[in-house]
Amino acid sequence: MAKQELTFDEIMSGLKAKQYAPIYYLMGEEGYFIDLIANYIIDHVLTNDEKEFNLTVAYGADVDIATVINAAKRYPMMSQYQVVAIKEAQNIKNMDELAFYLQKPLLSTILVLCHKNGSLDRRKKWVAEIGKVGVLFESKKLKDNQLPQFINSYMKQKGLEIDNKATQMMADFVGSDLSRMTGELDKLIITLPQGQKRITPEQIEQNIGISKEFNNFELRNALIEKDVLKANRIINYFAKNPKTNPIQMTLAILFSFFSTLFMAYYAPDKSETGVASFLELRQSWTAKDYIAAMRKYSGVKVMQIIHEIRYTDARSKGVGNNSVNDADLLRELIYKILH
Repeated sequence: MAKQELTFDEIMSGLKAKQYAPIYYLMGEEGYFIDLIANYIIDHVLTNDEKEFNLTVAYGADVDIATVINAAKRYPMMSQYQVVAIKEAQNIKNMDELAFYLQKPLLSTILVLCHKNGSLDRRKKWVAEIGKVGVLFESKKLKDNQLPQFINSYMKQKGLEIDNKATQMMADFVGSDLSRMTGELDKLIITLPQGQKRITPEQIEQNIGISKEFNNFELRNALIEKDVLKANRIINYFAKNPKTNPIQMTLAILFSFFSTLFMAYYAPDKSETGVASFLELRQSWTAKDYIAAMRKYSGVKVMQIIHEIRYTDARSKGVGNNSVNDADLLRELIYKILH
């Protein structure tokens, strides 16, 4: 039976308990978790004195696999471990030659290979061997509906809270780039007034530049409620502020919402908890929007909306459109959604 891969939390728990594997192959599209694991190993396994002789950090473009293996085969000096960390390991050629080292890895070496923006072919035998002797971890991009949970967890780690509306504003504005997201959240934390422990929409408006009234979160709410006046006020604001409200961002958010809404119709249990479970939403309250939208839109209408969003996206990129600007494209789309 294949060894089950460890989650990010399980890997970090093992590291904090000083339970080290001889090799960590960290790969995937989401670099944030890769960096957290690698940086923890680099920063915490060795003392400052031990790092002088026992820490090697290099980039894949600057080394070949033979150099990496030779470094991993060295014994530590005046230390229990040595750490060899290779960033951007996807640039190393002939990586399959690592198979020879995997046959008998040095237990006093902690080899960390960071492979971003892609992953290894799991069908290869030597890739499976990594998981047997060490840790093979794939860092996947979070889905849009997982971002609120990530934001809440990050703030909780900082001993702070964030309003639900503020959470969704950040998720919609920043998107799934977690490194950028944590950077923006850190900015908000720095600007918190002394004694305040909760991030609010007002603070986001003041420090991030997102209007608490005219944003994609409020536009989505207006569409859910079929509030024509509110929806048009928001898109008129977008038209006047195109740099902070680009059409591509709005289309991506609308496509994500209505695509997920379409899936919600297949939930056998249409209760809040049932829909949340079917859509794999970590917090059941986030299902309220989909339940409300199902009361306003039929499944057929949602299919038509998804088609119109795709059509608008193509036109915004110049396909079959030589004259209509982004503001008018969005007005036309919102009209078709609401009518």
